[in-house]
Amino acid sequence: MSDHIPLEIQSKIINTLPVKSLLRLRSICKSWKSLIDSSDFIEHHSSQQQHLLVSYYDNDYEQKYVSIVDDHTFPQQKVFLTVPVSVKKMLEHHPRIISSCHGLVCFYCDSTRTAVIWNIALRKSVAVVVPASNAYKTAIGFGVCRETNDPKIVKIRYIGWWRSVDINATYIPSQVEVFTLSTGAWRSPFGSNLPRTSFHYYHDDEVVIDGVFYWLATNSNTMLIVSFDMTSEEFREITLPDDLSQTHWNRISMSYLGNSLVVCGCDKHAIYRGLCVWAMRGGVSNSFTKLFTITPNEDATPRGFRKSGEPIVAIRGEHGYGMAVYEPYSKHIDYLGIAGEDCSFKVYPYTETLFLYGQPDRARYSD
Repeated sequence: MSDHIPLEIQSKIINTLPVKSLLRLRSICKSWKSLIDSSDFIEHHSSQQQHLLVSYYDNDYEQKYVSIVDDHTFPQQKVFLTVPVSVKKMLEHHPRIISSCHGLVCFYCDSTRTAVIWNIALRKSVAVVVPASNAYKTAIGFGVCRETNDPKIVKIRYIGWWRSVDINATYIPSQVEVFTLSTGAWRSPFGSNLPRTSFHYYHDDEVVIDGVFYWLATNSNTMLIVSFDMTSEEFREITLPDDLSQTHWNRISMSYLGNSLVVCGCDKHAIYRGLCVWAMRGGVSNSFTKLFTITPNEDATPRGFRKSGEPIVAIRGEHGYGMAVYEPYSKHIDYLGIAGEDCSFKVYPYTETLFLYGQPDRARYSD
């Protein structure tokens, strides 16, 4: 192919290939190796094929990670993943996945104060030690800057609801630090509108969409969303619909569908009528629209979405809880053959990329 097709056309074709194919192509000819190794190619390559990373505890309470190809074969192409050594060392401390972005998955462990950024396709990872918060609580976010394609970790130090807070302290800004992989160092954010230190953040359903990270939080018993733009490094408070803002924290969760943030929660007026699923369009807080409602007798909780828009739910079956694709209007259910603990199921869409390609494997950045 290289002798008869212009390099520009070759580049467009190669750019659509999965990572494993690219790594094989590097050894075929020098021009392909030079192309694939270039920083511009690495930054802009992204496989067209979406995968779903499913994280859960099985019925023996062992942590499992499964990658499923999200195409017409779904869910036939399932692969159980082996996590990096740096993550294995944290498993006894129950690390959690912060988010998935640009083919990278970020784990964080509170007890070791360590974040691990992992490229599933390349099987490469880097570890980052997060600065101590002492007596304060810590919220962690992860994403990639839209302009520089630089992976970033953001850390918020806040008081938390377990401490008595002076009324004046509710207006004190939180202490925030940002780590950029290109510099390997922590610093203060560019933005000046820091979130109030009285916010309490929930760590089970963080979401990153198009370079903006979202946390569920509460302030004076009111649920809201706090966002952080990985490019401008500005924070923003997002008001939830009235039906969700007074919902108890353990009855609300976030995920995303395409470029839309999705919030699932019990209507404050209809706690026993089921779960309502809302979508926020274009990052605008007053654009929330209700997508569908899951009734209590269905006993299903949305954990994510397929590329096609179909919800993936944790649902009770004859032998405990499992994962299934759920059609909200026909109520049809297709089980995925994955069983485990109900609340442990998480779904993270990702596409294969070459991010971390130039990084040494298992590199470690201290604070």
